[in-house]
Amino acid sequence: MSSTLTAPPPPLPEAPAPAPKRPASAGRVGALIGGGLAAFVAVVLIAAGGFGLWAQGEKDADGYLTTATHNFSTKTFALTTDNLDVNLGAPDWVSTPDSFGKVRLHAESREGKRVFVGIARTSDVQRYLGRTAHATVTDIDTSPFHSTISTTAGGRPAGQPWEQTFWSASSYGMGRRELTWKVHEGDWSVVVMNADGSRGVNADVSAGAELSFLPALGWSLLGGGIVFLLTAGGLVYLGTRPRREA
Repeated sequence: MSSTLTAPPPPLPEAPAPAPKRPASAGRVGALIGGGLAAFVAVVLIAAGGFGLWAQGEKDADGYLTTATHNFSTKTFALTTDNLDVNLGAPDWVSTPDSFGKVRLHAESREGKRVFVGIARTSDVQRYLGRTAHATVTDIDTSPFHSTISTTAGGRPAGQPWEQTFWSASSYGMGRRELTWKVHEGDWSVVVMNADGSRGVNADVSAGAELSFLPALGWSLLGGGIVFLLTAGGLVYLGTRPRREA
């Protein structure tokens, strides 16, 4: 009986080891990070510009963005706002009244009294009401409406409000009174009182703003947002495009 010897099969060739992945270069990482930051700025600018243009469309027939009418009352002699700081932070040749627009206030007594509404430098208001019992509106929430008011003890005001000469703008009388004021830089306060300076102020008040720069600002923000968006797209492309093999 004969036997046949069979040679073992030749060994299979070893598969080539995969080429090591080349780490991402610092330039690619930087491009991706820059693209993400540019995209974030683009979203913020586009949202702000869109809001500005939307607000422009919400103006009333006189060109004012106006709040709803809300009731404010105090058992003291006057109701005033906290310090309103108006500061553009620009050179004097830029900071003109037209840079800020106008403010319009409406006030009407709920008790059929003559009402007074005025705006003046905060320092003048503090001198006038410094020893007078008055209430200060320190904070307002709009949805739902709620106002935070602090009360200062004191006596009667030194003279009726309409007799004072320091008001930058004011209005008083029966019914619904309107005050229009060109906004200036500085510290300002709004005051609502009974025109005869008597105790117990109960008035319905609304405010409006005429912002003449709103359309230009809205389109500028939108344009800047689009530029940042294109920049973000370019940076992301640079950070993710395939490498060219040497």
